[in-house]
Amino acid sequence: MTLTDKNPQIISKMFDNISNSYDRNNNIISLGIHKIIKRLAIKLLNLSDNQKIIDICCGTGDISEILSKTPYQLDIYGIDFSEKMIFIAKKKFPSLKFEIGDATNLNILNSSIDIITMTFGLRNIDNRSKAIKEAYRILKPNGQFLHLDFGYKNIFSKIFDIIALIGIRALYKNTAPYSYLIKSKREFPDPDKLIEEFTSEGFKLMKKKEYLFGIISAQVYYKQ
Repeated sequence: MTLTDKNPQIISKMFDNISNSYDRNNNIISLGIHKIIKRLAIKLLNLSDNQKIIDICCGTGDISEILSKTPYQLDIYGIDFSEKMIFIAKKKFPSLKFEIGDATNLNILNSSIDIITMTFGLRNIDNRSKAIKEAYRILKPNGQFLHLDFGYKNIFSKIFDIIALIGIRALYKNTAPYSYLIKSKREFPDPDKLIEEFTSEGFKLMKKKEYLFGIISAQVYYKQ
């Protein structure tokens, strides 16, 4: 798989293929820290009762589950274009709502969503601009968009890449999907450039938070 192979069918198939080991591998690669960071990132949002929240690129449902455990009454559902990831999310969290969907073509009304979350997903979308435009379209005025992904390409990020690839090669026969994920991390814009992409589509930055010495970055945007 090359970095140009980002059409939805190829990426969806890749995630289908790794779905059964996805959670376990993430826990091993991050030493479980990814769950802590996700919980911290959720705290950046201004939550209140009766908000409608969509978790785009929801994977196996971690963010939806974290949101469901907040003290607020929220209408949450997750979407992902990997059928098998959605299957696992439904199995893990049967009380939550998940469905297959495309981040660049959402079957959702204009200005109908209070909050969007997207974690470790945007860098796997070929047309980032279209995905950002679609998010802007469905958000209500003053609606929030939480984006969480890898951040600055500093020395700590490079060390993470080396450790992750060593661990993957030691544990798994098929390293291609995870080698791709590391490569996609390296080509993804750093947070400052990403902020420019979001603001060029009409979003305004509310908050920005770095984790693990900048390896991970969270931004909260809002729709004017």
